[in-house]
Amino acid sequence: MAMPPRSKTAVDRRADELDTIASVLPIDRRDELAELLTDQDIETLRHLVNEGMGENTLRALTSDLAYLQAWSLAATGASLPWPAPEALALKFVAHHLWQPDQRDIDPQHGMPADVEQSLREQRFLRSLGPHAPDTVRRRLASWSTLTKWRGLTGVFSSPSLKSAIRLAVRATPRPRKRKSAKAVTGDVLAKLLATCSTDSLRDIRDRAILMVAFASGGRRRSEIAGLRREQLTVEPPITVEGAPPLPSLAIHLGRTKTSGAESDEVVYLTGRPVEALNAWLSAARIEGGSIFRKIDRWGNVSKRALEPSAVNQIVKQRAALAGLDAGEFSAHGLRSGYLTEAANRGVPLPEAMEQSRHKSVQQASTYYNNATRRTGRAARLIQ
Repeated sequence: MAMPPRSKTAVDRRADELDTIASVLPIDRRDELAELLTDQDIETLRHLVNEGMGENTLRALTSDLAYLQAWSLAATGASLPWPAPEALALKFVAHHLWQPDQRDIDPQHGMPADVEQSLREQRFLRSLGPHAPDTVRRRLASWSTLTKWRGLTGVFSSPSLKSAIRLAVRATPRPRKRKSAKAVTGDVLAKLLATCSTDSLRDIRDRAILMVAFASGGRRRSEIAGLRREQLTVEPPITVEGAPPLPSLAIHLGRTKTSGAESDEVVYLTGRPVEALNAWLSAARIEGGSIFRKIDRWGNVSKRALEPSAVNQIVKQRAALAGLDAGEFSAHGLRSGYLTEAANRGVPLPEAMEQSRHKSVQQASTYYNNATRRTGRAARLIQ
């Protein structure tokens, strides 16, 4: 006798809804999020997807919303109220921006031990100590944005909240660190590529990832992970005097983190990066869809794209194989490394920015200034 179909629970239904969002916005930990987020949370995310919000912004909002819900459940025993009262926002600041010295005197200072343990068990909290002020500000900004998208008025511009953040940041100074302690410049890149010397699928893939990410202007890890075959356009070969023509490809990035909604950002690959990418596409037999995919332990290529975090791990793994300190390198090092290498080779800043797609001259010029100052005459007055 056939069993009647099981009725879907609220968690099952939310998991299905997250699947529909994942077709636009890659989401890991789907089942955990389905238990954590409310029906209204899922509806808000669906609304943002339909509004055409950028993928990176959506991913950040989803991550921050999940963290806020987990924190609220651990700290108050209830989901986030909408709109949030000012007292709850102040509690969030107090739990995340605290003074280690004060905790030695008062164990109740900062985030309570049971709240911290709950967040660690759910893998929302990994590092020790207070949060970085920028992380707290970003999550509060996400909280404010989600409040507005629900048609509600928040408390995030209240003088008392701003004052609490300012005083907490002043009391817990943290030196600002680069996203990657060291840039992956040309010499470092060569060492990473040297570890991809076999004909294994993993080596072929990682070689293509490193070369494409660097040569396309230091693409963000989310852009590399999300790259699709349909974004590539074959361009006419580049003529080089006294040498064979170089293959050329255009990568249509579409809307990026810093571009407008209607923009189609385009960057170009020439020569060896094109050959490395074509070698991967051929070896993995990828004719459409996601370009950079997971490879299981048996060497099978998945149909699913890599997670952005996997690009970061690849950089660190290759750094370790090259005998470098993996802790000093990350995927962002490819982005900073591209501009640093361009400065070292005398490429004009505007030309390098055309490829990196930086919008801020001030931000991009930081890498140039560091490179030119280190080798310039001002640093060599005594030799």
